[in-house]
Amino acid sequence: MNIRLILILFLFQIGTASIIIENCEKNINTTFSQYDSLKHTIWNIPSKIKYQIEGKTKQRFFKDNLHIWKIYKNESQIGTAILDNVLGKSMPISFLVIFNIYGDIIKTEIIKYREPYGGEISSRNWLNQFENFNDTSFYNVGNGIDGISGATISVNSITKGIQKLALLFSIINLKTIVE
Repeated sequence: MNIRLILILFLFQIGTASIIIENCEKNINTTFSQYDSLKHTIWNIPSKIKYQIEGKTKQRFFKDNLHIWKIYKNESQIGTAILDNVLGKSMPISFLVIFNIYGDIIKTEIIKYREPYGGEISSRNWLNQFENFNDTSFYNVGNGIDGISGATISVNSITKGIQKLALLFSIINLKTIVE
């Protein structure tokens, strides 16, 4: 592979990553219309916690780290947002889950869908069914979570991905991640 092509691919990847981060922060802004500060970090998932959650959900984490934002108002944390990826049929799906301080889901959003089919999982109606879910909620497609014809793999992947983040929120004290 020639050096020019490698450089172009590298720059494209950096540009895509910054767009994803910008889209996450736009979603946080619309969810929390009035907040004082936003603290972002890339957090490495401890192996013990990672394997524990993967065992419960039967889905592996896409990477060993996550993007996490803590949202503050009047110097008190009012929410946490976590960006993760799951594998669709053949490409990763980037999604954001926003939690209140108690671990209840306020909002889920598909940030980047890369597959040619199954994009219906980006529908607000489908994503709204996760509102108020937490680590003890029932994440079972077809029995608690609606399926989408033609998007079976994406529906199952995102559902397990959201469950992983809810479990993560309950296992660790996310307040200590970004200081």
